[in-house]
Amino acid sequence: MKSQKRSLFSRALDKVEIVGNALPHPATIFALLALSVVIASALGALFDLTATHPGTGETISVRSLLTGEGVRWMFENVEENFVRFPPLGLVLVAMIGIGVAEGSGLITVLIRALVLRAPKRLITMALVMAGVLSHLASEAGYVVLIPLGAVIFLALGRHPMAGLAAAFAGVSGGFAANFLIGSVDPVLAGLTQTAAQIIDPEIRINVAVNFYFMFASAIMIVIVGTFVTEKIVEPRLGKYEGAEEAIELEQLTETERKGIIWAGISVVVVIGLFLLAVVPENGLLRIPGETVLHSAFFNGMITAIMIFFLIPGLVYGIITGSIRSDKDGIKHMISSMSHMATYIVLVFFAAQFVYYFGYSNLGLIIAIEGAGFLGNIGLTGIPLMLAFIIVSAFINMFMGSASAKWAIMAPVFVPMFMLLGYHPALTQMVFRIGDSLTNVITPMMSYFALIVAFAEKYDEDYGIGTIISTMLPYSIVFGLFWTLLLIGWMLLGLPVGPDGPIHYMGN
Repeated sequence: MKSQKRSLFSRALDKVEIVGNALPHPATIFALLALSVVIASALGALFDLTATHPGTGETISVRSLLTGEGVRWMFENVEENFVRFPPLGLVLVAMIGIGVAEGSGLITVLIRALVLRAPKRLITMALVMAGVLSHLASEAGYVVLIPLGAVIFLALGRHPMAGLAAAFAGVSGGFAANFLIGSVDPVLAGLTQTAAQIIDPEIRINVAVNFYFMFASAIMIVIVGTFVTEKIVEPRLGKYEGAEEAIELEQLTETERKGIIWAGISVVVVIGLFLLAVVPENGLLRIPGETVLHSAFFNGMITAIMIFFLIPGLVYGIITGSIRSDKDGIKHMISSMSHMATYIVLVFFAAQFVYYFGYSNLGLIIAIEGAGFLGNIGLTGIPLMLAFIIVSAFINMFMGSASAKWAIMAPVFVPMFMLLGYHPALTQMVFRIGDSLTNVITPMMSYFALIVAFAEKYDEDYGIGTIISTMLPYSIVFGLFWTLLLIGWMLLGLPVGPDGPIHYMGN
């Protein structure tokens, strides 16, 4: 009976995978969405759709993109839309530093050090924590940490799938949690800012705007992820009886240890210099008359992120020999950029869609009418945010890329919730929670096929159904505790990050 249920479940998941694989490339989806905005704007103008701005009382009308003025605007602004789209520059700048840290081997060796040096009784917690920290460079987490988790558990006489699951839960399930600012934060902040400017052209969203809630979430993910692994997932898996033999874990070499020490010293120096430039009122990065949160440091946080990765990466590479000249450092930067080709093409079409949406006023009108509808039915506050978690989690089952989803959802939900009195920082955070909950159970997640391949190493019969059934407890329990954390946070009225209050007070 159990195998029959599993078979039915697997067949249902296979259908989801077939439907997902039948979807066009994300770049094509954005191109089609941009085209749909053009058509919708013409229809909206034809039927004279309007809305009254609740803040200014101004009547907002749809601007057709199929008029002479609209066509000229599209033709003239293709390059401008692409170049000024915030996520493009933010990500490319961050990848300069991250590319050096990854290419030199620093990020990989830090993950190994964290896991290998932890006491055996804390190994599960260390794996989940390493997964959360790997968001600083997500590919390292997926490609290195997840298979390493299985190897470690097998070496300790535990089921390798439990180790794989613990690492996977931290890397992918903890998307909305981190102890530091990661490479995805600039992407989301840029998209949120662009959407928020539909309502408030002067608003600025910094990359650390979710940091307080993310930090608390990271603690929760580590504790709850450890509990689910050891009390639910591992007992269900039982004893491993496969053919794969345990191997001895490779310890850090003396050179790697020396590299980590000097990289750590460089981090302390960098942090000290930033503090000297930001904390004193006459600091180099302080803007006269402004607070620390409105300093050049926070306004240019992406530069700080680049430096934070670049300097330790260079130091580690020089000490270990992975960077022997300037050419090696540049090679790592170029390598990181070479992986961004798909992203750049996707951003080109996403930018057209977002700015078409803004030009047409469709986003503003939908936000005003949607906010009025939600206000009329009384769905506000905590119930509204819980409903948004469910919506985000559901959409994630069919569209894997977080940035791609947020590029579509932000222009609608960020302005809508602003008009209901909620700051874009909260809206972005709630989206991230929902997106995290189904990351580990959707075949649409870009690394899902890789996870299946890792699992098949330990049993050739392992497939999508195995991964889903193994990871489903994490989704359910994470969802419960994240909901409780969000409810408590909102009841206390705590900001979700620097310059990220719960409520939006208007411009």
